Amino acid sequence: MPTRTARTAWNGTLNEGGGQVELSSSKAATFDVSFPKRAADEAGGTTSPEELIAAAHSACYAMQFSALIAEAGGTPVALDVSADVTLAPDPAGGFQITGIALTVRGEVEGLDEATFLKVAQDAKATCPVSKALTGTTITLDAALEK
Repeated sequence: MPTRTARTAWNGTLNEGGGQVELSSSKAATFDVSFPKRAADEAGGTTSPEELIAAAHSACYAMQFSALIAEAGGTPVALDVSADVTLAPDPAGGFQITGIALTVRGEVEGLDEATFLKVAQDAKATCPVSKALTGTTITLDAALEK
């Protein structure tokens, strides 16, 4: 299996500096990063490690869920997955990720609601990004839409 790479170039101090995160493996994009924007409610056109984790988690979960739906005998028509990653002060100092809330709305053929919800939970437990983030509380809000 491949290894994927991202690179960050940072200049200056934490509060006055800034940088760029480059998706090196895919060369898909380069994003600005800034600590003041990271800690603010409005991102103002910059990304953050938490947003990048949210992107990775939502994409990974969608892939895993679609695979498990098929294994359960269903057909995933459409999955809408979001991940909200919360950054908060750490009582020990600095900051910490305090939780991740996954939300999925799915249009799936061939599965009843109970099976859909079970498979949704299984996908949360077996998604590689979920596994990598086991030190963080991950919640799931899943709903089958017809």
